[in-house]
Amino acid sequence: MRFLLVDDHPLIREGLERTLGAEFPGSVFATAATQAEALAAVEADGWEVVLLDLSLPGRDGLSFIRDIKDRSPHTRVLVHTMHPEDQMGVRALRAGADGYITKDRPEAELLAAVRKVKAGQRYVSESLGERLADFVMRGENVELADTLSDREYQILRMITLSKTPTEIADELHLSVKTISTYRSRILEKLGLQTTSDLIRFGLEHKLG
Repeated sequence: MRFLLVDDHPLIREGLERTLGAEFPGSVFATAATQAEALAAVEADGWEVVLLDLSLPGRDGLSFIRDIKDRSPHTRVLVHTMHPEDQMGVRALRAGADGYITKDRPEAELLAAVRKVKAGQRYVSESLGERLADFVMRGENVELADTLSDREYQILRMITLSKTPTEIADELHLSVKTISTYRSRILEKLGLQTTSDLIRFGLEHKLG
């Protein structure tokens, strides 16, 4: 098997390579710590499975899933992240991920997830599967948070963490004016008026 391990923490990458190498002898590995390195690796060679952390600096992780799929549609993308399923799971799958598993899950579950996505199937936990089914069944009765774009959702999560517009702009490599525009759109979509309202909404929906 050919694995591309995308994570900005060296210990995580090394641990994944040891774990996967022991389970799948003879596998070939490449690693990337940034989105630019990952895209260069995807464009340069064919990888069967990409294990992707969503928290890399740069563009939001959901858009980055689409970048990978656009460049290599047959590559399987397994999100391996610290973000809880109820925050990002459904959105990651909608963005094109083939599976979603959090970093706190046991090694055996990670290996099962890899086998499943490699076999051309999707991997979701039972709880995420239920949430995904609920999302489909709700139809037009969507929750307000689901009306936000991926970027709007990301910025709302950062506002919930009490990050300032300047901090958000620096982290996302956007202008403060652009962040202000996104904030206005979020307020309008959610029917709210102030940043305090956004923080309260985010906390109520466990976005922080």
